[in-house]
Amino acid sequence: MARVTVEDCIDKVENRFDLVLLASHRARQISQGEQITIDRDNDKNPVVALREIADETLSPGDLKEALIHSLQKHVEVDEPEADLPQIASQAEETPDAELAPEENIAFDRMSEEELLAGIEGLVPPEKNDDF
Repeated sequence: MARVTVEDCIDKVENRFDLVLLASHRARQISQGEQITIDRDNDKNPVVALREIADETLSPGDLKEALIHSLQKHVEVDEPEADLPQIASQAEETPDAELAPEENIAFDRMSEEELLAGIEGLVPPEKNDDF
């Protein structure tokens, strides 16, 4: 293939935006030293990546998985939670007073009239000519 166009690759990857992401990721892989699956023919890495996609020497699904894996910063590992029953049994043994001490706090209750009287009793700030 002398010239690679998007139309050559769009049959393999239907979305043009996905094609750009996959080809750029593959070009970065090639520049980092991954082996290419076709002859280079003095082409640059993005062209080689597009040619690999067009010739179907690489699966677009595999490229997509590699792209997702490279973008993940934290990979969760599913591990069994053996400590969960112990935590639940500890919660049952703990009295409510230890769990929520804020419920034992007594607040002063004030009626609406007392609140309004208190607000009216406040002295307004002195007026200045500046404002």
